[in-house]
Amino acid sequence: MEKNAKSKRLRLTKASFPERLYRQRYLLLMSVPFLIWVLLFNYLPLLGWTMAFQDFKLKGDVFQSFFAADWVGIKHFVALLEDILSKGRFYLALRNTLGMSFYMMVFGFVTPIIFALMINEIRSMYFKRITQTISYLPHFISWVVAAGMISVMLSTEGPINELLENLGLIEKRIPFLAQEKLFWGIMTFSEIWKELGWNAIIFLAAITGVDPGLYESADLDGANRLQKIWHITLPCIMPVITVILIMNVGWLISVGFEKQMLLGSDITRNYSEVLDVYAIKYGIGQSRYSFGTAIGMFKSVVSIILVLGANLIARKTGETSIV
Repeated sequence: MEKNAKSKRLRLTKASFPERLYRQRYLLLMSVPFLIWVLLFNYLPLLGWTMAFQDFKLKGDVFQSFFAADWVGIKHFVALLEDILSKGRFYLALRNTLGMSFYMMVFGFVTPIIFALMINEIRSMYFKRITQTISYLPHFISWVVAAGMISVMLSTEGPINELLENLGLIEKRIPFLAQEKLFWGIMTFSEIWKELGWNAIIFLAAITGVDPGLYESADLDGANRLQKIWHITLPCIMPVITVILIMNVGWLISVGFEKQMLLGSDITRNYSEVLDVYAIKYGIGQSRYSFGTAIGMFKSVVSIILVLGANLIARKTGETSIV
């Protein structure tokens, strides 16, 4: 049986390219709908980047306006650069985006790994499943609901202020969401609370793939739990950690906009306005579609550069890469 399967694979390998396509025609047909979906929703919209080099104004039909728009070259990109140099609103939005992304890169990336290691060390399967289920639940809550819960928790009449007051840590209740310099920390904590369990799934899956024989050998050598985590678990899942880190670097300049819009206000505007919010307000909101497109294009190009840079560093240092 095994010999027949091996000879069949060998014949398929030696077959010409048209023959292999014909033999795998059903698999290829199954992939066609997904290929069409990717082309329609991921690549076709890239034609809209053309607007970043136009002075697009919507007048009647979209396609007619698109082809009739005046070409302005890199005018909008020059405006973005001038705003950065003069430390205007775009500069603040870029600073806030990078600041929140850095916080999430430091804390939001490490905590799921630690959480996955802690879950793996739980001996009771019942308690492990309950803990995992509870940690997953916030992921399925929309940011609208989550923002409402966070607002109640951090309000002056909320449980956080009441707890701090009862412990004698504060004399006067603090309006946390009105403190602009606390906004980045609140965003980071909110993101960790909401996505901790979900982000830990892939690390838990990687841990289950570790050879149990390594742990048995470590037990014979007298290693404790911390030593097994440090010398066995972490090195074995390091390729997964590296790949996830590279992918996260690509999202360094994209932190979304839902939670910032829902929890931010005019009081915290200088610390809550990120690039996506800026594009909505000063691009779409003011009918400056070309300017908004330039912001989106700027984000995409920077993300690609960050991913390629992180991938190159990872390949040079640890021989792990995604490209």
